[in-house]
Amino acid sequence: MKRPALRILDLTGSPAAMGHAHGSGYADEIRAYADERVRLAGSGAWSGGQLDRDGILQLAEACIPAHAAHSPTLHEEMCGIAEGAGITLAEAVVVGGFTDFVDTVRAAVGGHHPAEVVEDDCTAFVVPDARAGGSGFYAQTWDMHDSATEHVVLLRVRPDDGPAALVFSTTGCLGQIGMNEAGVCVGINNLTGLDGGTGVTWPTVVRDALLRSNAEEALEVVLDADLAGAHSYLLFDATGSGYMVEGMPTARPWASLDGDALVHTNHTIWDDATAVQAQRPADLTASSVRRLKRATDLLDRDGISADDCMAITRDPDSICRESDDPHHIESSGAVVMRPRTQDFWAVWGVPSHNEYVHIPFPG
Repeated sequence: MKRPALRILDLTGSPAAMGHAHGSGYADEIRAYADERVRLAGSGAWSGGQLDRDGILQLAEACIPAHAAHSPTLHEEMCGIAEGAGITLAEAVVVGGFTDFVDTVRAAVGGHHPAEVVEDDCTAFVVPDARAGGSGFYAQTWDMHDSATEHVVLLRVRPDDGPAALVFSTTGCLGQIGMNEAGVCVGINNLTGLDGGTGVTWPTVVRDALLRSNAEEALEVVLDADLAGAHSYLLFDATGSGYMVEGMPTARPWASLDGDALVHTNHTIWDDATAVQAQRPADLTASSVRRLKRATDLLDRDGISADDCMAITRDPDSICRESDDPHHIESSGAVVMRPRTQDFWAVWGVPSHNEYVHIPFPG
C-alpha cells in the first residue's frame, strides 16, 4: 500500500512539445497501459459486449474528429503523446479516456452494464469559502482498478499560450483533476451512461476547463462539449464560484455552489441524467449512496481546513477504498486544492497509507 514519492513531470512549450515530452518520458509504461485498456474495452467486462482489437481501435478512431473539433490545442498535445510513446492516436483516446470510451463501446455493441464490473469510483466535494474561513476547497479521491495506481503522475504544465496548471493524471492521459494559476479547479466522478457516442472524452474536457479564467467559463466548456461518455464534473474558482454538472452525452443537469458543500459520487442525482444512466448493481448503488451521505455529513460544519479535507479522503468507513476481492478497486490517489491561496496537495496511492505532498506551480 505504501507508494514512493509522487512523480512530477514538468511540461513546457508548445502543445506538441509538451505532449511529446509526456509520451517519450513514459513510453514503455504508456504502451503497456494502452494495451491493457484496449483489451479491457473489448473484453465485454466493461461494456457488456465484445469487440476485437481492430473493432475497438476503429471505434476510437471515429472519436478523433470530435477531439480535434473540441480543442485543436489539446488535440495537438494528444498527438504529441501518441507520437512520443509510439502508440496510435486511437490508442491514445482509449488509454486516456477509458471510462468514457467504454460508454461509447456499450452504445455501439448494444450491451448492458455487467453486474461484475465496478464503475464505482471517486468521492468529490467542493467546500464553499464561508465554511472554510474564507478560503474554500476542492478535494476528491481518484478510485480505479488497482492496476491503474502504478500509472499515477502529477503534470506541472507551463504552456507557451495559456495558464500554468497542476494536473493529477495517469501516464498517457491529458489530465484528470487540476487547478490552474488563475485558481480554476476541475475534477470528476465516473458515471455509467447508456447514451455514449463517438464524442470527446473527459480528459480533454478537464484540460480545456483548465485553460479558462473562471468557473463560469469552465462550466460552458462542460455544457457545450460533444461528450463521448458520462462523468460528473465539479468546478470551483478563486472567487468562490462553483458548479456541479452531471455530464451525460444527451443531458447536462447542473447546480451552483451555495452555502453548503457540493458532493458527488457515482450515481446520478437528477432525473434528466438518471433517465440515461445504465442500471447499476444494488451493492454498487449502495456504496455510492453511502459515500455521498458520509462525505455530506462530514462537511456539514464550519471551519473546515485542508487537514480536514485530507482526513475525509482517508475516511475508513466508506470513502477511502482498499483493494480486495472480488472487485480490486482502490483509491489510487487524491487531491486537495485551495484556489484562493493557490495551494495544491496530492497523494499517490491509498490516502490512508500515504502522505500528501504540497506542490508549487511551475516557475
